[in-house]
Amino acid sequence: MVCVMKSLKQNVEQMIQGLPDDSTVEDIQYHLYVLDKIQKGQQAIRDGKGISHEEAKARLSKWITD
Repeated sequence: MVCVMKSLKQNVEQMIQGLPDDSTVEDIQYHLYVLDKIQKGQQAIRDGKGISHEEAKARLSKWITD
């Protein structure tokens, strides 16, 4: 499997193409916000700032049980 990094412009174009034709400006803004958060999270992982799956499960279990 080949992993190709897309440019921000390519990601935005793909995201907009996937939206319904009747999307509002607010819909587009929300999807841009989510895309930005995903890309920042992926960059954080590449920078070694992520947490392990086990740590994520432990943190989430605290929210669920509280």
